[in-house]
Amino acid sequence: MSNAAAPVLGGRARPFGLWERMLAIRYLRARRSQGGVGLISVISFIGITLAVATLIIVMSVMNGFRAELLSRILGFQGHVFVTGGVLDGPERDLAAARILKVPGVVQAAPIIEAQVIALGPSQITGALVRGIRPADLQGTKLVSGNITKGSLKDFGAGEYGGDVIVVGERLAQSLGVAPGDTLSLISPSGGATAFGGTPLQKAYTVGATFSVGMSQYDQAYIYMPLAQAQLFFGREDTADAIEIRVEDPDHAARMKAAINKAAGPAALVTDWAQRDSSYWGALQVERVVMRLILMLLVAIAAMNIISGLVMLVKNKGRDIAILRTMGAGQGSILRIFFMAGASIGMLGTAAGLAIGTLFCIYIDPIQAAVEFVTGQAVFASDVYYLSRVPAKVDWAEVAVIVAWSLGMSFLATLPPAMRAARLDPVEALRYE
Repeated sequence: MSNAAAPVLGGRARPFGLWERMLAIRYLRARRSQGGVGLISVISFIGITLAVATLIIVMSVMNGFRAELLSRILGFQGHVFVTGGVLDGPERDLAAARILKVPGVVQAAPIIEAQVIALGPSQITGALVRGIRPADLQGTKLVSGNITKGSLKDFGAGEYGGDVIVVGERLAQSLGVAPGDTLSLISPSGGATAFGGTPLQKAYTVGATFSVGMSQYDQAYIYMPLAQAQLFFGREDTADAIEIRVEDPDHAARMKAAINKAAGPAALVTDWAQRDSSYWGALQVERVVMRLILMLLVAIAAMNIISGLVMLVKNKGRDIAILRTMGAGQGSILRIFFMAGASIGMLGTAAGLAIGTLFCIYIDPIQAAVEFVTGQAVFASDVYYLSRVPAKVDWAEVAVIVAWSLGMSFLATLPPAMRAARLDPVEALRYE
């Protein structure tokens, strides 16, 4: 009596023992006469692999897209905003100084934002001017750390802040200007007269261009010294808001009370989530719905295992009957066919995990290769605001995806495995 058969004849086989695993592997390697089983197994494997890989890739791209947008939008616009009566006169600077003392606050910058018409040698277009103090522009690392041409050394130098401005790279290209060139700006209501505001035109010198990697900003914004913006837009000694940056943007809402207390009773405080609540809410809903849809695809792919196992149980009816007469219990039969089906799910999940993570890690070379072959941009920056396809693998989310895939695979394996365990040996051998 062989060592492999002894546990079977004794009816006391160790659960998931060697002989059960050997039989499960043998049943997966179908002969030509059972080619249908093998084909369905291959289809199930491919389906689970593609579903898991697609889920990982799509969720990673959506995570990367949100992270890139969040870092650029918050790096450009700030995290908390103070408006209200504290923006007039010397009280504004005092409030900004008090806000800077709040733990977690790294910058408090009074700003002015207004629309202008920019007149370049090659084009006339609308733009947004952001008035800011030179020191605060230096502290805005997303801009000061991404100067493409020129420098910030002359920004803010001269009377009323001087006439040097910093222009987004895409905007500068469309207007046909570069550092050292003159750019005329028209303020719709800059000049104050007895009859109201009148348009004011003034020529400025382009000191530098910047590129933050987000076309929404690179093709629309111009930085101007705060004192010059107050003069140009007729704002006298006021600002539109105090823009605040904190160490952790996710904690911005918690810090509003402390910032409000420091700013004073006349201040109105909002955070970035409130300002763009519809935008960020839409992104979150889209992410949740996409995850649900793709998880259903994984479940559908796992259901293919049922078809293969049902055919396998039908083809192996005689083997099951012989094993039962030799002493194998229902639990052993169930475990054999469970391992046969679960192996497909485990291998498919592992392959999908490898393909999905490798795709996300090497997404930049893959994007470059696709664009080289097709000759077209697969991720238009003027549509999606970003210049590259972002991908951020969230390993906690990947673990959930793997657990879901394995769970669906195991669940799909149980019905045919239980059917095999309940097979009556007498009925199975009657027509053999």
